[in-house]
Amino acid sequence: MIAAIPEFGIALPEIVFAGLALVLLMIGTFGKERSMGLVTALSAASCLVAILLVLLMDTATATSFEGLFIVDKFAGYMKVLVLLGSGLSIVMSAGYLQREKLQRPEFPVLILLATVGMMLMISANDIISLYVGLELQSLALYVLASFHRDTIRSAEAGLKYFVLGALASGVLLYGATLVYGFTGTTSFEKLAALHPAEGVQTVGLWVGMALVASGLIFKVSAVPFHMWTPDVYEGAPTPVTAMFAVAPKIAAVALLVRLLMGAFAPLVHQWQVAILAISIMSMAWGGYAAIVQRNIKRLMAYSSIANVGYILLGLAAGTERGVESVLVYLAIYLFMTAGAFAVILTMRRDGQMVEYLSDLAGLSHSRPLLALAMTVFMFSLGGIPPLAGFIGKLYVFQAALEAGNHAATAGMANAFYIAAGLGATISVVSMFYYLWIIKIIYMDPPAAPLDRPAGAGLSGVVLVTTLFTLLFSLTFVVGPVVGWADAAAQSLTH
Repeated sequence: MIAAIPEFGIALPEIVFAGLALVLLMIGTFGKERSMGLVTALSAASCLVAILLVLLMDTATATSFEGLFIVDKFAGYMKVLVLLGSGLSIVMSAGYLQREKLQRPEFPVLILLATVGMMLMISANDIISLYVGLELQSLALYVLASFHRDTIRSAEAGLKYFVLGALASGVLLYGATLVYGFTGTTSFEKLAALHPAEGVQTVGLWVGMALVASGLIFKVSAVPFHMWTPDVYEGAPTPVTAMFAVAPKIAAVALLVRLLMGAFAPLVHQWQVAILAISIMSMAWGGYAAIVQRNIKRLMAYSSIANVGYILLGLAAGTERGVESVLVYLAIYLFMTAGAFAVILTMRRDGQMVEYLSDLAGLSHSRPLLALAMTVFMFSLGGIPPLAGFIGKLYVFQAALEAGNHAATAGMANAFYIAAGLGATISVVSMFYYLWIIKIIYMDPPAAPLDRPAGAGLSGVVLVTTLFTLLFSLTFVVGPVVGWADAAAQSLTH
């Protein structure tokens, strides 16, 4: 174990990772398109280096930079997930960029810079550092969304994300000013130590908390701040859509969990009701709106909204068990979603990306292994046992039911029971469109054969994510993940 060094030492993964990103930026600047392969490979390797540094760092809770930056087991767990998501996105993008003639080395570098922002978000211990990390991530993502600048859809996706993202940032900043105005601090630790009996004007603090949380709920694309998600997912280049669906969402959830379970823990009974309502709306809207979608990426967008609803159900519990369920679900969600997008990225016909469900017809005849992988991911997203998605939903529902059993009032207890019941019901409803995809793959008349080959990197991502989703319920896989998630939850709640 590397002992924590004062100040800069505990931020060593972020410092090294940012330094590597800048070095690769210079290599790409001078090498131009011919350096694309090298920059992509080194960018993926940089994610592995950062993961090793995070794992080697002392996991005891420590703060630095005047309390603005915190490292603990929770931060370590979430950073590993974010770095895995970013690394998989870089690997998946290589073949796509080559085929679309978008071989500009700034693409993987932008992913690295966005990831630095995500890591800062996860370790934020103050509303100021929260905002700095959030904007570093967002600025890079705005560019990535519109990276295919010669197409109207990509430019439109980037513009929509930029305008709505700027609005969400403004709302968050206004909430931060209210929090500071009514409490005199922006530190998570000092906010957590406050109590209404100490003269804090509670209503003003509630409003500030709601606005700050709203800005983060936009980033996780939960209802009612989900409006950007389907359009941006559809219009952005598919590797960017895969990136949006995993790493930034995980980082935003981590920040939301730390904010509510840390800074605003004394107001748990106030935000619990709101998060529970948002969870129910997200599960319902994501589950039902996906039924009418015929574009694969739009369907995955609504699926991600529904999955955020399940994640927020665990957060709404406001307990250590609830945080643990969120962490387990996020690990599973990362592999399920990355795998599904990897399959989508492998499917090209006559040099063009396949983006409509009807184009999957007969996939089982032309690409049986790819069809099997897609079936595994669809069943897992639907929550079919014993696949990983079932385990994730089981943990979330158990946390909600336990929160209901220990609720302070009968009304709150009934709300948790209803939410868990609705979640299970919506999960059954969502099987309609997941099974519809499988029906198209195996039963519809075959379409024209897909282009070959998919590429070694993309095939490797499909293989690894499929095996994880299939084998997660086995003790030697689920045990370490759940144990690490439990330790991370304890470090946050104790």
